[in-house]
Amino acid sequence: MAAGLSAPGAVSSASADSTRFLISDLCAELEAYLESDQVEEVYRAYLFGAEAHDGQTRKTGEPYIYHPLAVARTMAEMRMDDRAICAAILHDVMEDTPTSKDRIHAEFGQEVAELVDGVSKLTHLQFQSKAEAQAENFRKMMLAITRDIRVILIKLADRLHNMRTLGVMRPDKKRRIANETLEIYAPIAQRLGMNAMRRELEHLGFTAKHPWRAAVLEKAMREARGNRREPMRNIEQAICSRMEAAGIEGRISGREKSLYSIYRKMRSKRHSFEDVFDVFAIRIVVDDVDTCYRSLGVVHNLYKPVPGRFKDYIAIPKSNGYQSLHTILFGPHGIPIEIQIRTTEMDRVAESGIAAHWQYKAGGELAQTAQSRAREWLKDVLEIQNSVGNSIEFLENVKVDLFPDEVYTFTPGGDILVLPRNATPVDFAYAVHSDVGNRCVAAKIDRQLAPLSSQLQSGQTVEIVTAPGARPNPAWLSFVVTGKARSGIRHCLKSMQADEARALGRRLLEKALAALDSSLARISPAQLDQLLDTMQLNDLDALLVEIGLGNRMAGLVARQLTGMEAAEPAEGEGDGEGGRQSLAIRGTEGMVLNYGRCCYPIPGDPIVGQLSAGRGLVVHRESCRNLHESRERPDRVIDLEWSHEPGLQFTAAVRTRTANRRGALAEMAANIADQGSNIEHISFNEQDGHTTAMTFLLTVRDRQHLAQIMRMLRRLPDVLKISRPRG
Repeated sequence: MAAGLSAPGAVSSASADSTRFLISDLCAELEAYLESDQVEEVYRAYLFGAEAHDGQTRKTGEPYIYHPLAVARTMAEMRMDDRAICAAILHDVMEDTPTSKDRIHAEFGQEVAELVDGVSKLTHLQFQSKAEAQAENFRKMMLAITRDIRVILIKLADRLHNMRTLGVMRPDKKRRIANETLEIYAPIAQRLGMNAMRRELEHLGFTAKHPWRAAVLEKAMREARGNRREPMRNIEQAICSRMEAAGIEGRISGREKSLYSIYRKMRSKRHSFEDVFDVFAIRIVVDDVDTCYRSLGVVHNLYKPVPGRFKDYIAIPKSNGYQSLHTILFGPHGIPIEIQIRTTEMDRVAESGIAAHWQYKAGGELAQTAQSRAREWLKDVLEIQNSVGNSIEFLENVKVDLFPDEVYTFTPGGDILVLPRNATPVDFAYAVHSDVGNRCVAAKIDRQLAPLSSQLQSGQTVEIVTAPGARPNPAWLSFVVTGKARSGIRHCLKSMQADEARALGRRLLEKALAALDSSLARISPAQLDQLLDTMQLNDLDALLVEIGLGNRMAGLVARQLTGMEAAEPAEGEGDGEGGRQSLAIRGTEGMVLNYGRCCYPIPGDPIVGQLSAGRGLVVHRESCRNLHESRERPDRVIDLEWSHEPGLQFTAAVRTRTANRRGALAEMAANIADQGSNIEHISFNEQDGHTTAMTFLLTVRDRQHLAQIMRMLRRLPDVLKISRPRG
């Protein structure tokens, strides 16, 4: 039984090595696992890269080729194949030299060319902002990863060496790169199970972003470490003796939390340094899974386990393939001890993640599992890419998925779904399938109906209830947490908006054409094509969507289609949208029909519509004061009428002046509820010490329903005055 305390905060030998790493060193390292002809190909890539970067230097003053060599060294430590090593050496030639992808393809083949292209930034495109450029480059890289996962390994190795040599940068640039590392690259390494890489990226990013905080924490750790050495040694010896008595072979080592994890825990949980640092962590590595569980029994017999703090990641692995047993014990004198128990192969995969697939091919079933789980995640990334509108939205959604503090839930069939903490049944539904999420109407948690906004807990069984005609609710965006759910909802809502805008646009255009004694059916294809070319639109549907969203005026489009674009609207032709003929609305056109929050129109009110660019039609009461300016632009206003029995709940505003008496509001609320209405919001404005002005937002069916409520309120003795605001 081996025991020993590993050096805290240690970085890899690559960063600590002060001697220059040369191509001969790289070739010597590659000869340990590659064929001689493959090593020769890597050497040829080095000569090609050195020639391409000839005359270029880094900010450190050294020849630029030293950087690709350092990246290739990290890849060699992962035991990557010769194609990936060649791509690592050449990863900057397309971005920083005139070398083209075709030239790399001709020299080294398509595989290397695609890897280099996947890592290269988009330098030939113009972006409106740095944020957009960063997001678009990130999207390009993530799409390349879905084709070949080695792209991210090269990118992580590249970022690691850049972080190791960050000291020469300006302070502002140093902070920006460090922040990007902590927000994107370290979480990606964690998502792919590469914990050794993640720890070093976090350490370098934290010390570069917050140098003073890192220095203070490091000093506090050095001072506290001496007091821990003796009790730590005693705990290790006690566990070691107990395991030897049970006949268990294994390796025991002490661990310390990294600077960044201590800092993050202090900030998120508002703990002092002593509270966070006063946890002894021990890792036990054994030969097989059965011995893991036997070792767990030994440590639980030695020290009492803390209830509810045992996690079995062997039976239920984390989403990145990580497997281990975790338990927390009450140690001597009440010292908390954190224990991790895993097999040797699990330990390798925990440190190397997907890279273990290349490092340990011999017995790499777990490594294959880690890679398959990474591919599952990348499949979700590809689905997000297919449903988002732009690169910034894509980056936002993927970043959400990079911090998966996980809960483990079950389908009714017993399958496990791993979701981020605070996930809801809607996230669960989209994790099952996008169509399930889009048609979700209700959920059962452990066979009990539960709100769709409920936060799921580990171990719960979730059943999603769907309906054929259901569609996502925009309110879901306020509580879903996964990028896949967020992008799926937005994509569906955009499609719904386009469909509804197309239908509304067709009605508006037909109405405008009818006022000109024409119709869409009577417009020739040549006339339509000519107008679409002028407007640079693909087809009639695109034109109808533009009209429905209020971006183009139906009256003007109608005159252009009928060849009357130069003519002024005749007197009596009204607003150019078809005279005084009203357009009937049902109230269900939720994506392109908005109700003015100034006057709160409801069925039964005389109404008009105001066309607003990008929003579609905003419905107002005819008496609304906010329509005064719009009436000076009649092309933007259209007469509307309610269709029969809209059958929806609408919001109406009621203003009262009420005597200041205890219980008056409760009495009013009870009477409103008795009339079948809900109070959405109340605002108060005290008048003179004796009375208060209150404005209620109520749900009503129509004007008649609102009149019943107002009559009932008027009868209450404390209600001195009641009215409906005009807007």
